Amino acid sequence: MYMAFLAMFAMLLVNVVMVKFAVRDLLTEKLKAGRLLLHAVEQRLEYEMAGRQKTWENLRSDPHFRNQIASLLKEGGFSHALIVNRDGTRVFGMESFGEMDKEVVLSSRKVLATRKGSHDFSGSTWGVIWLSPKRLNISAPMFFDGHLGGATTICADLIPLYQQLRDSEKIILLYILLNTIVFVLFGIYFLSRTVVKPIHKLLRITEEFEEGETFPQLADSSRNEIGQLFRSLNKMLKRLEENKHELKSHIASLEEANQELKKAQKEIIKSEKLASMGRLATGVAHEIGNPIGIVLGYLELLNKGDLQEEEKQDFLNRIESEIRRISGIIRQLLDFSGPASGERTQASLHGLITETLNMLKPQPMMASIKLQTDLKAERDAVWADSDQLKQVFLNIIMNAADAMGDDMASDGEARPKTLMVKTANINDSIEIRFADEGLGIPEKDLAQIFDPFFTTKEPGKGTGLGLSVCYRIIEGLGGAIRAESTLGKGTTIIIDIPLHQ
Repeated sequence: MYMAFLAMFAMLLVNVVMVKFAVRDLLTEKLKAGRLLLHAVEQRLEYEMAGRQKTWENLRSDPHFRNQIASLLKEGGFSHALIVNRDGTRVFGMESFGEMDKEVVLSSRKVLATRKGSHDFSGSTWGVIWLSPKRLNISAPMFFDGHLGGATTICADLIPLYQQLRDSEKIILLYILLNTIVFVLFGIYFLSRTVVKPIHKLLRITEEFEEGETFPQLADSSRNEIGQLFRSLNKMLKRLEENKHELKSHIASLEEANQELKKAQKEIIKSEKLASMGRLATGVAHEIGNPIGIVLGYLELLNKGDLQEEEKQDFLNRIESEIRRISGIIRQLLDFSGPASGERTQASLHGLITETLNMLKPQPMMASIKLQTDLKAERDAVWADSDQLKQVFLNIIMNAADAMGDDMASDGEARPKTLMVKTANINDSIEIRFADEGLGIPEKDLAQIFDPFFTTKEPGKGTGLGLSVCYRIIEGLGGAIRAESTLGKGTTIIIDIPLHQ
C-alpha cells in the first residue's frame, strides 16, 4: 500500500512538472504567434499607407481594413489591438483594453522610443494547478519604407489556454488513478505470492519453534530473492545446529570452571580471614588474660572466708563483670571467624564500621594509634553480606596500623598516629575513606596493591591477598575501591558502594 501511494505521488509530481513545461511551451508559442501577427499587421499597414496612399483617418473609417485586422487577431488567438502613430497618438483600436488602456499606450510609446519589441504579462487568474498571468501583451514598432511609422500592441486572453490544459489534465489524472489501481492490485497479488506468504511461513516456523528442538529445514524452490533467502537460512540453520552442540559443551565446561572459581574465591577469602584471625589472636589472648587474673584474685579472696556479706557480694559482682567482658571478647572473635552466610541483606555501613573499630581497639597494634570517625553520610544502607564488609574494613584498618607502626621516631619509639574514617553520600552511593598517617606507597607500586600476592611488607608479615580480597568483594557489590598516597605522608583507601534503594 505504501508503495502504491509512493508511485501515485511520483506520477503526480511528474505530472506537475509536465504541466509546468507545457504552460511554458504554450506561452512561448503564443508569443511567437503574436510576433508573426504583428508582422502581418505591419505589412498590411505598409501596403495600405505606402502603396495605396491612405491616411490614418481613412483606415479608421475603412470597414474592410477593420475586418481584415479582426480576422488576423482571431486566427492568431488575440482579441485586442492598439495602433499609435510615430508621435505616440492613438490612431486605431480593436476592442477596448479597459483599465489597461493607459498602460498599453505607455507600452506602445516605450516601443517607439526604443524601436524594439517587448511583451509583458498582466492580471492574475487560476491556471492549471496554481495562479498564472491572465493576459499577454505584445508590442512592436512598425516601419514603412525603412522609416518608423508607429507601434502596435496586441493582447491575448490566456484563460482559454489554461482551460484547454485543465481539460487535458482531467484525462491525465484519470489515467494516473487507473494506473495506481492496477499497480495496487498487481502489487498486492505479486507481493502476497512472492513475499508475504513465504515470510508468514518463516514467522510461523519461528513462532512454533521451541527450545531444545532440532532446527527445521526450510523448503522453497523459487529462484527469486525469497528463494535465495530460504536457501541461505537453511545453510545458517545447519551451522547453528552444529554450533548449538559446541555451545552446550562450552557452557557446561564454563559452568564447571565458574563453580571451581567461586570455590577457590571462597577459599581465598576464608584463608585471608584466618590469617587476620591469627594476627588478632595475640591481642585477644592479652585482652582475656587481664580479666582472668582479676577473677582469680577475687576468687582467692573469697576462699579465705573472713569476708563480710557485702564484700562477698561486691566481689561476686566484679567477677561477673569480668567474665561478661571475657565473654564479649570471645563472642566478637567467634562472630568474625565464623563462616560467612553468603546472603545479602540490608546493612548499615556505619554500624559495621563501629563494630570493626570496637573489635580492634583493644589490640596491641592499635595502642599508639588514635581512631577518629567522621560519619557524615545521611544514608548508609547497602545491600551486602555484612561479614564480608567487616572483613574488608578489618583488612584495610590492619594494613593502616602496620603502615603507621613501621613509621618510627628517631629515638626508636613510635609516634602517635591518627586513622581517620570518613563517610559521605555522593549521588546514589556512599563513599568511605580510610586515611592513615603512615609511610605511604611509592607511585610505581600504587597501581599494583590490589593484585593478588603483591605486598610491600617484609617476608612473613603478609600474604598479599588482603587488598585483593577487598577488591573482589567490593567489585561484587557493584562498587569501586581505589587508593591515593603521598610518600612520607600517608595513604587513603577510598571505597564507593551503591546505596540500597
